[in-house]
Amino acid sequence: MTGNGSFPRAFDLLPAIDLRGGRVVRLLRGDYGAETTYGDDAAVVADAFAAGGARWLHVVDLDGARDPAARQTPLVAAIVARVGARAAVEVAGGLRDDRAVEASLEAGAARVILGTAALRDPAFAGRLAARFGAERIAVALDVRDGFAVGHGWVPGAAGFAVAEALARLADAGIRQFEVTAIDRDGTLEGPDLALLRDLVRQGRGAIIASAGIASAADVTAVRALGCAGAIVGRALYEGRLTLEDALAAAV
Repeated sequence: MTGNGSFPRAFDLLPAIDLRGGRVVRLLRGDYGAETTYGDDAAVVADAFAAGGARWLHVVDLDGARDPAARQTPLVAAIVARVGARAAVEVAGGLRDDRAVEASLEAGAARVILGTAALRDPAFAGRLAARFGAERIAVALDVRDGFAVGHGWVPGAAGFAVAEALARLADAGIRQFEVTAIDRDGTLEGPDLALLRDLVRQGRGAIIASAGIASAADVTAVRALGCAGAIVGRALYEGRLTLEDALAAAV
């Protein structure tokens, strides 16, 4: 929950499935040149997470993040179909207009994550939340040096002070935020607890932690801060953290 107690105490553990060219990959700090492949069939990977007890899956379309015309919507639909009612799927990457959001929801996504477009225009995000429901629209706050940035994390991209960005989006009607410390992404160095603590204390929305989580202790730590969930990627794929242990730390 958030610092003001306005949100439920339920905590979600979200295994990450990053898609590039149909493959399941992980990047290091968002660098497309530092990619590790973990599977060629994303639906099979999703099925394994759902079978292991995950109730949410965090699917990132890396191709769509770079080029909205390259979105992998059919693959998202295949993942949703594979996991069925066992797990809800949230989708991020290149969702910068109404039609892109509609397409992801029509493909079966339970929630979509906005990025660049929402940072530029909080009213756009708020309008979608009003249209589809605040529970189905979240915003990614990808943070570098205290600034929320978009544009696929391209170094040097302009950003907004993260606390200000959160406040503006909350004022527009957004109630869910997924916070990634870019310098921790894919590093297994632990989450940025100071960043997460500061945003939780604002009490403006549910904060889902991302980046750096490498152990059950990390999951416990972000939950103790009041985060509403945690996204876990490389640690699961490389066996540093089992899904069973991660889920146990989330309850």
